Amino acid sequence: MGVLYQAADPIYLAIWLFVLFALMAFNELGRVRPWAGITLFLVVPVLLTIFVWPTTAAPGNEYGTGTWFNWVKTYSALAGCLGFMALRFVTWKDEDGQVHHLYEKRWALCFPPLILAVNIAEAVIRDFQVFSFGLWAGGTVDNLWTISGPWNIMNGIAGILNILTICGWFGIIISKDRTRDMIWPDMIWAWIIAYDLWNFAYTYNCISDHSAYCGLALLLACTIPTFFIKRGAWLQHRAQTLALWIMFVMTVPQFADVLAPIPTTHNPTAFFVVSLAALASNVALAAWQVIRIRRAKLNPLADEIYADTAAYRRVIEENE
Repeated sequence: MGVLYQAADPIYLAIWLFVLFALMAFNELGRVRPWAGITLFLVVPVLLTIFVWPTTAAPGNEYGTGTWFNWVKTYSALAGCLGFMALRFVTWKDEDGQVHHLYEKRWALCFPPLILAVNIAEAVIRDFQVFSFGLWAGGTVDNLWTISGPWNIMNGIAGILNILTICGWFGIIISKDRTRDMIWPDMIWAWIIAYDLWNFAYTYNCISDHSAYCGLALLLACTIPTFFIKRGAWLQHRAQTLALWIMFVMTVPQFADVLAPIPTTHNPTAFFVVSLAALASNVALAAWQVIRIRRAKLNPLADEIYADTAAYRRVIEENE
């Protein structure tokens, strides 16, 4: 903890673990029970928008949750959750009585990469914005401590590369089991790890003293299920855990600052190293992808780039 974060009271570490497992548990509930998904990602946010957030996430509040970014991030995450549920469950009958599914429409399969790219782009803009503040020795913006530096530019570039390496969305399928998960086989471990490193660097750079939760815990909450519970459903896990976390933060904005703080060390070297790792991983991913595309003469906008890999085949086999 001493390199990236200041030593925290052991009770805060216990709370951090509770947050991690709570996010995973509610994600599973929303995944396996459609009624729970509708409740968590439609009914609850409507009620919070009307009765709670105008007060707890009011512009200029002392915890920094009243910014444009938090509001946009909240609703874009919720839009992802509901859009993915539509892909999974929306059906209709034609005049001959044949049942059709929304995910059979190629235009509908463009929604997952679009909402993902938009979410990444929002964070990229914020990284560049923090650099523009010129807080070379650190300072407070929107009641959150941050520090400007080359790491913002490095990680912004990493995020752009992460967007450009999104691929294989026309290969998205719906699992054949009762949970009907949205499975994206071409989103293999290499892209997920590059995303995780980039997103953690973004939270470390721009929401520094909240990053133990909104970075480390939140990323693990979707990555662990992806590798050990439901492979291939990373984006579904990510959207749901992100929506759960940001709704909680908008409702209890003092959580990471007052109730269970785990602040960063505010060490510029840590910021540089974290963003360097993010940039290096995304450069490597982009280079590997370009090589695969050129060797196999693939169309990155239409073809699945990793269809010949063991990771891809395992996901397909588990969800047929």
